[in-house]
Amino acid sequence: MKNNVFTWIIKLIAVVILVQTLFFKFTGAEESIYIFTKLGVEPFGRIGSGIFELIASILILIPRTTVLGSVLGMGVMAGAIVSHLFILGIDVQNDGGLLFT
Repeated sequence: MKNNVFTWIIKLIAVVILVQTLFFKFTGAEESIYIFTKLGVEPFGRIGSGIFELIASILILIPRTTVLGSVLGMGVMAGAIVSHLFILGIDVQNDGGLLFT
């Protein structure tokens, strides 16, 4: 029982991290548009990465597809980290590195 509760807590933490950015990507928030414009993939990259994050979040919550969702989520996060390290920088629009963190 304890293991099952712990597993769901970990899953929910991962999903919350992925889902919190969806609002900004899907509503076209200024920061998201800036980031994906700088990457040269606005608007398709913004919407596409948001779709991948949404799919990963759903898959993580379904027990049979948790591993697949986790791998997809790791891929999305790896892309974000690489983008920050090589193109965007850690401090985007003077946010003090908050988005990167």
